[in-house]
Amino acid sequence: MSTLLERAQALAPELVAIRRDIHQHPEVGFAEHRTSQLVFNYLQELSLKPQIVAGTGVVATLRGKSPGKTIALRADMDALTVTEQAEHTYTSKTPGLMHACGHDGHTAILLGVAKLLSEVKDLPGNVKFIFQPAEEGPGGALPMIEAGVLTNPQVHAMLGLHVGTVQYTAGQIALRYGSVCAAPDNIEIVVKGKGGHGGHPHEAIDAIVTAGHLIVALQSIVSREIDPAAAVVLSLGTVRGGYRENVIADEVMLTGTVRTLSPEIRSSMPDRIERIVKGVCDSFRCHYSFTYTQGYPALHNDEVMTALTEEVAQEVLGSANVFRAPHPTMGGEDFSYFAEKVPTCFFMLGATNSAKQCDYVLHHPKFNFDEDAIPVGMALLAETAYAYLKKHRA
Repeated sequence: MSTLLERAQALAPELVAIRRDIHQHPEVGFAEHRTSQLVFNYLQELSLKPQIVAGTGVVATLRGKSPGKTIALRADMDALTVTEQAEHTYTSKTPGLMHACGHDGHTAILLGVAKLLSEVKDLPGNVKFIFQPAEEGPGGALPMIEAGVLTNPQVHAMLGLHVGTVQYTAGQIALRYGSVCAAPDNIEIVVKGKGGHGGHPHEAIDAIVTAGHLIVALQSIVSREIDPAAAVVLSLGTVRGGYRENVIADEVMLTGTVRTLSPEIRSSMPDRIERIVKGVCDSFRCHYSFTYTQGYPALHNDEVMTALTEEVAQEVLGSANVFRAPHPTMGGEDFSYFAEKVPTCFFMLGATNSAKQCDYVLHHPKFNFDEDAIPVGMALLAETAYAYLKKHRA
């Protein structure tokens, strides 16, 4: 067992208490004022010099005893607009909001890493701690980059993690070389017909019937136009239209998400979708409007940083507890903006435990994670950062 893992386990009760405090007081993107202040105060107590950036983001740099490179570590802080259904002593105190994605844990872990590395006497180079708002939307990574968190000192590499409650348990991690998360884009389609009496359909142009055909036709893009070996998702999430049972609707709005890993496929999706929309609407004499909004880029891990993370994890946890995830997730993650700027590794921290009811998927109203993962995440980030800096000692 590594020295840092032993120290992380000793610090675990303190960081678990912080995680539970944050969990009880969830805040959504760019409104993480309490959380941001908690982080700021904790870093200040470690004799670091935190700064508030991009509204509610926090950044602080631990400068080593000797010159070298700078590695950044990132945690996201925001919660979701979900009403918590889990029953435990630290349930959300804010109706309609909860930490349903584990960002409270990510924040506690990174605070623990800051404490761990502040105790290292021979740290070469620098470690920058980035506490980011609004990962769930509208996205806090890009505003933080624009605010200069990757400069002064210049960041040369970066690490991030996400707790997972589906497969891997505390003490295990999963990582991938290459593609990790999809690019999540949004679509909005408004079908415009002509309203009328339900008993006289020939005098109207039915937007609901048109929308029904459109819902089915759109699925042919993925099933019949895209290489089956390429991962693409097109899901419609809402259908809004109509007034009552005997009125033919004049308008229906559809909204959905498009998830892609390939930049080439991503760039082709707006034209593919609009071609189907136009064809169906023309066939049923409807007009339409179509909006395609790009979200975060796809996230890709750097090979060298991933190899270093894997090597350190095998040393800390044992090779039997370090897995290579077989597939990327089609979920989105705005850590991708950092990955576009510097070499990064983003990995999954196991936190599944059915006995503790920590086996609900991310964003579920009963989501919770095994807090035994907190010291594991602390040790892995700290050990990997330390290994990187030692490897690149000036």
